[in-house]
Amino acid sequence: MANQLEPAMWSGMLAIIKRDIVIAFRQRGDMVNPLFFFIMVIALFPLGMGPEPGTLQKIAPGVIWIAALLSTLLSVDSLFRQDFDDGALELTLMSPQPLFVLAFGKVLAHWLVTALPLICVAPVLGVMMFMDVNTIKVTLYSLLLGTPVLSMISAIGAALTVGLHKGGVLVAVIALPLYIPVLIFGTSAVEAAAMGHPFAGQLAYLAAFLILAFTFAPFAIATGLRISVNG
Repeated sequence: MANQLEPAMWSGMLAIIKRDIVIAFRQRGDMVNPLFFFIMVIALFPLGMGPEPGTLQKIAPGVIWIAALLSTLLSVDSLFRQDFDDGALELTLMSPQPLFVLAFGKVLAHWLVTALPLICVAPVLGVMMFMDVNTIKVTLYSLLLGTPVLSMISAIGAALTVGLHKGGVLVAVIALPLYIPVLIFGTSAVEAAAMGHPFAGQLAYLAAFLILAFTFAPFAIATGLRISVNG
């Protein structure tokens, strides 16, 4: 029985990922808006702070990470909203497949269409902020490890507030305190690389956060969805 259930679980998760990616490409606004916001926030700092390379290098780690954090928060309110409005979420809850697996698939699809483009353009923005090659590499490593954690945390808040008409503010209230450790170690890793100091410890903490998020967050998301939909 378990051997038969496992392929069904994987196929269900892959179907969710494929479906959400197709929907995202049809509704490009949900995919482009976080990327545009990320680029605009970072691009405005050289204009406001001045083009001094030393100043931009100092603030670059915090600016990039805060922009990534806010972009994730901007896009997460729609993660379950459309499925809730059209009734697809109720069908998902009644599916014979484990809800936590399907929830993990939705969060992974959301990360692929919102966070991955940010990571792809980060090197260009890093050059604009006068970051050297090694610092840009560490920035990519930290974002690859940290942004999935941000997506998982945001998804918990989105699951708990999906039944509310204006739950975006509540998502921020729930998620922002949990973002802080990821933000601290993400920016610390990039700052250490910029100063030539060891940064492996900070990346190890981000990897630990990622493992914890992958282990526990899908269950929390599934519980939040059941609470929101079933009351």
